[in-house]
Amino acid sequence: MPLETASESASESPSGAGAESGAGAGAGAAPGSPVAGKPQAATTRTEARERAARHRRLVVFGARVAVLLAFLGLWEVCARTDVIDPFNFSQPSRIWDQIWQWITHGTAQGSLGEQIGYTLYEALTGWVLGVVGGVLLGIALGRIRFLADVFGPYIKVLNAIPRIVLAPIFLIWFGLGPASKVASAVVLVFFPVFFNAFQGAREVDRNLVANARILGADNRRVTLQVVIPAATTWIFTSLHVSFGFALIGAIVGEYIGATKGLGLLVAAAQGTFNAAGVYAAMTILAVVALLTEGLLTFAEKKLFRWKPADAGDGR
Repeated sequence: MPLETASESASESPSGAGAESGAGAGAGAAPGSPVAGKPQAATTRTEARERAARHRRLVVFGARVAVLLAFLGLWEVCARTDVIDPFNFSQPSRIWDQIWQWITHGTAQGSLGEQIGYTLYEALTGWVLGVVGGVLLGIALGRIRFLADVFGPYIKVLNAIPRIVLAPIFLIWFGLGPASKVASAVVLVFFPVFFNAFQGAREVDRNLVANARILGADNRRVTLQVVIPAATTWIFTSLHVSFGFALIGAIVGEYIGATKGLGLLVAAAQGTFNAAGVYAAMTILAVVALLTEGLLTFAEKKLFRWKPADAGDGR
């Protein structure tokens, strides 16, 4: 009897196990079960957050456009009703006419695209040189305390000098060509990038450095594989501000003396009391700066996809 009972139990157990597993599978696939509901609920929450983020971006963009249109409309109305002097303050319609004239007929110095390209060449060249120099010296002085102690006072003195006043000196040294404008851009870009890179190298987590040394990393590997990646966020923060400084350096140099460029357009418009021309050149500069800022932000997001979004960004 025991043997028969055991054989019967053994013959019945596969079917019973199969029935139980089938029941378990059916329960897992049931739409009302908790196992199936959790992924679906998570997906729903993710989609809801994405919709809320898209809605907020649209609302912010719409608010920005509304503020701009309100400002331009108020400016136009005040100029047309003589609340402000249109000769000195100009008006948006005249500014647009000036831009359109430059686009279709060019400027006295050449086509508008040539002027924009000339200024961008000077600003980009100065920006690249200033960023490279600022990052290299910032990381070096941040890593080597002896160099920081020796060169620190000199860098502080140079940073205290109003760098815009160096533009006439560069004009004397390098002439009316792009070299003087590139030099002006370099000195404006170098210092914010240098101080951010220096601070980023100093703020590296000491535990990361200690762990790298335990694993056998020498100073070069620690700098390349620990310090520089850790300071990248600091460096990118300075890049957003520094390109605006590069544009300022190029424009100021062109305003003082140049053969081409947007700064020369500003100087020429001012010389003929053409307020619309001055505002038109400023508008073109603002558009160029915004486009460049957008490119930098896009590159930063691609490089820092691992970085979590800030809690206060509203997303």
